[in-house]
Amino acid sequence: MPSSRNRNDKPKRRPAAAPKPHLRRLALAAAAVAVIGLLVWSAMDHGAPAPAATVAQAPAPRGPQFFGQVQATDLPLPDDRNNRRRQLVENVQLADHTYCSYRTSSQYPVGSRPMTDNPDQNRPNDPVASTNPMRLDSGGADTGVQLQTSQSRVYMASGESVAFSLRAVDADGKTLPLVITRALAQGITYAGTRQTPQVSIPFADDGTGADPVPNDGAFAGVLAPAQSGLAAFNGTIRTEVRYNVGGKTGVVQFDVIYTPELPAVWTGAPREAVEEGSLVFHLPLDVRMPGRYIVNGRVDDARGHAVALLTFNEVLGPGPNDIKLTMFGKLLRDQTPAAPLTLRDVDGYLLKENTDPDRALVPRLQGKVLTAASHSPKSYSDDEWQSEERSRYLTEFGKDLREARARLAAFDPAAPLPPSECMPATR
Repeated sequence: MPSSRNRNDKPKRRPAAAPKPHLRRLALAAAAVAVIGLLVWSAMDHGAPAPAATVAQAPAPRGPQFFGQVQATDLPLPDDRNNRRRQLVENVQLADHTYCSYRTSSQYPVGSRPMTDNPDQNRPNDPVASTNPMRLDSGGADTGVQLQTSQSRVYMASGESVAFSLRAVDADGKTLPLVITRALAQGITYAGTRQTPQVSIPFADDGTGADPVPNDGAFAGVLAPAQSGLAAFNGTIRTEVRYNVGGKTGVVQFDVIYTPELPAVWTGAPREAVEEGSLVFHLPLDVRMPGRYIVNGRVDDARGHAVALLTFNEVLGPGPNDIKLTMFGKLLRDQTPAAPLTLRDVDGYLLKENTDPDRALVPRLQGKVLTAASHSPKSYSDDEWQSEERSRYLTEFGKDLREARARLAAFDPAAPLPPSECMPATR
């Protein structure tokens, strides 16, 4: 169909489509990023010095300055300062106590000590007594029956004997009838060794032997190992006693330590003399087995008061030896005992290492051994005991005390130092 449009007529253009909304947002975002990047690039340092930042400072105060800058470590808070001073004071007191207590305790030698330091060594030959509920043979105990027991000694030298006794009482202390049914002594042995013979011990309440009072309800028996099958046994001997009270069977055991060998024997008469300001007791001893011997003796004054425990501790060779028990001069001056002084109850033993028992006993000298002459107190020295060890310890403890006092004085110069237990007051 022929067209009605002229050939020379130009075709009409269609209007362009409007941009979509999301494309417009993307374009705006890209433009913003470009602007920001340009600003960042311009702010970067490209070799030119940047202007120094100006910091506003507070104007300097005018007028007099009363307070300077306070450092936290220069002035502790009140509570901290008090705690620090208290700690320094306690350090001084501890150092002073250590120094003074050592000085006081070491002013006498170890072989010459006040008896008040060793009250358990004062009466070595007193019987060992105890009271315990009746131990039943079937197990348990009967608290209604109290068994009173005693033994004359625990350690026994060759040839010595020991006495045992027992008595039953009720809660009011009234003696109860008691019957001994069996008493056997036997050495305690270890696995792999042959058992020792059993030795029967008779007990009686007839006033004979070890029983002092007849028919008082207390039964006594004596064990003399050297006169029995235990003569060669070396160690602990246990005596087991079975008895009957009120139809009930009880059991009690006594242990002693026996040494059949005699390592040394006393020979000759003892003597005494004042030597180097101290009172010395000389006791002759014939040594059969050389080694370290420890000998103890007790000294009483004229009133019977125990004054000192004297100890000898040295290695002895075989043959005649002189045991010197020294009463230190300053101890005599400090104690002021009533003269004359008496040496009593001397016992000793050979120390045996790495074996059981660890000692071989020397026969004891029981009771009075020697009474010294009444020497003038001025013949005894008042000097403290000295030794290399004591000097070294006093030097170190004194150094600790001086340093502790110096620290306290530096911290609080105006305050007085704590008083000393043994030194004169000083600033």
